[in-house]
Amino acid sequence: MRSSGRRRTVLAATGLLAALALTATACDSGGGRASGGSTASAAQGSASGDDTIKIPDDIKNRLKEHGIDVDQWKHGAWKNWDKDKWLSEAKDFVNPVIDGLWKPERMKSAKDPAKTISAQDAAAEQGVSDPEPAPVEAQAEKTPYHDHAAPVGKVFFDSPEGSMVCSGTVVKDVNHPGRSNLVWTAGHCVHAGRNGGWYRNIAFVPSYNDQGRSAGQLGGASASEIAPYGQWWADWASTSDQWISGGDETGGAGAPYDYAVLHVKPEHGAKSLEETVGNALDVDFSAPSAQEAGTMGAWGYPAAPPYDGLSMFKCVDQPGRLSLNPALPSMYRIGCTMTGGSSGGGWFRVVGGRTELVSNTSIGPAGHTWLAGPQLGRGAQALYERMSKEYDGR
Repeated sequence: MRSSGRRRTVLAATGLLAALALTATACDSGGGRASGGSTASAAQGSASGDDTIKIPDDIKNRLKEHGIDVDQWKHGAWKNWDKDKWLSEAKDFVNPVIDGLWKPERMKSAKDPAKTISAQDAAAEQGVSDPEPAPVEAQAEKTPYHDHAAPVGKVFFDSPEGSMVCSGTVVKDVNHPGRSNLVWTAGHCVHAGRNGGWYRNIAFVPSYNDQGRSAGQLGGASASEIAPYGQWWADWASTSDQWISGGDETGGAGAPYDYAVLHVKPEHGAKSLEETVGNALDVDFSAPSAQEAGTMGAWGYPAAPPYDGLSMFKCVDQPGRLSLNPALPSMYRIGCTMTGGSSGGGWFRVVGGRTELVSNTSIGPAGHTWLAGPQLGRGAQALYERMSKEYDGR
């Protein structure tokens, strides 16, 4: 990004050599406000019996205050994105399961929002950002993904622009060892930021298209081929206060805090996400400087051209610093040609022989030559710990 006006975009929907061979065995199992960010509950209520969404009375009452008829939600009322119907506050988030909504064809057609605006990066004059990295060509991950990659998958959601897609990673739950239902992704994959509210119908599909089949090969594919471990709907969501108040289409002041944690449940079954996929990663909240961090790798499902969102890719590089504003924390930046859809995908590094998540994809330039992600410090850790302690098992 140059100060002359290159465009940058939030990349939503849109190995560390031999040491970071992200197999199940290798993955042995920035600051934000001290409050831990904004956490939202989602009503877990698939249609059954009388075909009515079961939403807790307190949430139902709040929705009614916004003029929303909860009994019509499943039948399409969720498509109403009028400003007074697009809920922004954490306490108003709902994500009731709608059985059969994310069919294979609907998942394949989900796009990245492609929201870009001209934005001037003054970091060069600030003397804070490191030189722009050389592009690193994204490499296709080996298949099957569950044998070769970290527990990465796709995050699907609906926005006013239609069905969208990001990437996400299964992470360990400190209070529920071996039974995690937590997914790490980007804040802009769950909430639109200062000019919008919570997205809807948020679901996670680990190891999406596990065999890396082409569009032609996936014609008429079964649900198990597309989603080998099933669909996991978010019943709770957390993102930073800074993203909600300052995030926008180019990241804005919320970009250094562009992270989120989902608590998910399966549409069917009782096993946890970690037990089902057989893996989860620790999160490194030490927020090492770019100089100290060592080599990092970013994984995700790029969906904007020249990619089609069906396959998992990765980039490995030595990070540098990116400063969007001298008053904000700097971000990590690596060379990478992945496009929209890779957002929210984890950045990993090896610490003491263990592969850990250290950041997630947030923003990049319109030319798709690099990616940037937030440092995960005390604010991110507080958000994660609050999610683990207070909202698991709800």
